[in-house]
Amino acid sequence: MDQNQTNQESYGAEQIQILEGLEAVRKRPGMYIGSTSLRGLHHLVYEIVDNAVDEALAGYCSEIKVYINEDNSITVVDNGRGIPVDIQKKAGRPAVEVVFTVLHAGGKFGGGGYKVSGGLHGVGSSVVNALSEWLEVEVSRDGKIYKQRYERGTVMYDLKVVGESEGTGTKVTFKPDPMIFDELIYDYDTLRVRLRETAFLTKNLKISLEDLRGPEEERRKDTFHYEGGIKEFVAYLNRSKTAIYDKIIYCEGTKDNIYVEVAMQHNDTYNENVFSFVNNIVTPEGGMHLTGFRSAITKVLNDYARNFKLLKEKDENLLGEDLREGLTAIISIKIEDPQFEGQTKQKLGNAAARSAVESVMSEQLVYFLEQNPQVARAIIEKALQAQKARNAARKAKEMVRKTELSQGMTLPGKLADCSDKNPKNCEIYIVEGDSAGGSAKTARNRATQAILPLRGKILNVEKARLDHILENAEINAMITAFGTGIHDNFDIEKLRYDKIIIMTDADVDGAHIATLLLTFFYRFMPDLIRKGHVYLAQPPLYRLEKNKKYWYAYSDEELAQIIEEVGRDQNNKVQRYKGLGEMDADQLWDTTMDPEKRILLRVAVDELDESEVDITFNVLMGDKVEPRKKFIEENAKFVKNLDI
Repeated sequence: MDQNQTNQESYGAEQIQILEGLEAVRKRPGMYIGSTSLRGLHHLVYEIVDNAVDEALAGYCSEIKVYINEDNSITVVDNGRGIPVDIQKKAGRPAVEVVFTVLHAGGKFGGGGYKVSGGLHGVGSSVVNALSEWLEVEVSRDGKIYKQRYERGTVMYDLKVVGESEGTGTKVTFKPDPMIFDELIYDYDTLRVRLRETAFLTKNLKISLEDLRGPEEERRKDTFHYEGGIKEFVAYLNRSKTAIYDKIIYCEGTKDNIYVEVAMQHNDTYNENVFSFVNNIVTPEGGMHLTGFRSAITKVLNDYARNFKLLKEKDENLLGEDLREGLTAIISIKIEDPQFEGQTKQKLGNAAARSAVESVMSEQLVYFLEQNPQVARAIIEKALQAQKARNAARKAKEMVRKTELSQGMTLPGKLADCSDKNPKNCEIYIVEGDSAGGSAKTARNRATQAILPLRGKILNVEKARLDHILENAEINAMITAFGTGIHDNFDIEKLRYDKIIIMTDADVDGAHIATLLLTFFYRFMPDLIRKGHVYLAQPPLYRLEKNKKYWYAYSDEELAQIIEEVGRDQNNKVQRYKGLGEMDADQLWDTTMDPEKRILLRVAVDELDESEVDITFNVLMGDKVEPRKKFIEENAKFVKNLDI
């Protein structure tokens, strides 16, 4: 099944299949879109866009336009065939009405409508309709424009002809229901990231996003159109890194009716960034297609190294992790009946996907390496360096383990541990400097709060291999204190604290230390963040004293509000905190450590956007200055409370 092969089967009411009713959606929206938070709000857009992408994958749509309207409603326009408008026999209603009012009705459940399709649960249009205050659909088809309106899923009038059309396509406008969603304001950048990714994955599809809110001169518009598809995606992901060879390796083919596309390129960093997709849906937990990819790389490159004497007979084989060090890759497959493990389509279970990817990759990678020996040599040489570092890291880990065993698993000397041994009740504060550490140790609840002071700034792990990282005393102290191990040996079940709280000064140095810590957690203990264990403490910026009474303010706005409430006069004494060390133990407890009063920010990462997270860490913490300068220039306008 070639991606560009046009599906010649008709697309009419007979291809719209009905599986079940719509009643449950408004009662339990989380089952269908994940949540009613901002993530769920944006998911509505993705469902409608995914339907248009299905048309593109079938070979009938070349352009999708998305608009954020002034009232925060959304319009999605495509130039596909238009949803069928003839009568669907089983329902006795127009097919377009069935698509928007019956759960699991659509052309993606067999019957020849689509060969492959995305959509998180395949429920798409009807769920968006059910969760919208109102929705209007216009279909251009057979020379006419048809229109229908729904309110909270209810049909307001029969499908009617409202004009004549020259082309074909579908236009959907909807306004999310305030009775369902906690937040109703769309974030332009969130949509931009997702739509750009969709355009990368759908070669030659043009997607535009336009924000119609606010003054005309401030409105934003982006257009994404990538003729190179995932090759351009890899180039984009690597743009702030230094590639070790110029060419992007590209493999494409079909096996057992599974269309396989892979693009990859190594860079001079030490992190592997491989992102996998099935029918344009990201699979954060990988699956069979990722297994096939890894297997092919390991076998082909080891065979090449042996055949061309880059590995001697006595040398051990290179491991997959050696060969993938610094690799950026996109694996994208199109498959008719994807089987996902779990409701959220996180991991692909089709065994055929493994053999399809392995077969296409093996054949084409062998050919590429034979044609490009200098690229092959660069990959093998980098892998040999990674192998040496891995062996050094293994020895370093063994030394750490031996030391721990000889000392009876002794915790770091500077750690002030808590007495409660139930991890669910415990939290650890990572504190900047001995001064603040001393105050924190005095202030804490000794039963449940542990304190680990760090001396200075930890190593920037974005620029270091694991063997050097394990030599860093501050990082070793954290690894030992957390109890989880690191990297491949990480085990979340051994975590000794439910909350890991980063507590640094509210200045530039404090922000840098927090960023270094987050980089370390994201690169070597990512599940700490994914499982919601990492937090940022929020110490106050100001202390206002008046007539022996005290108020704390966490922002300039809050300070202004407090002054307005208590009155502005000469009795006001305002202290601007520059560091945690300026607070005594009681103040630190009251403002930053008391679970009843403190403010904590949980660090979260959306697994659907991890490619963007990786780029951000690399731009901020990598070697290249120019991308960092550009990032600062683009984001400076969002900075608050800047200390200079």
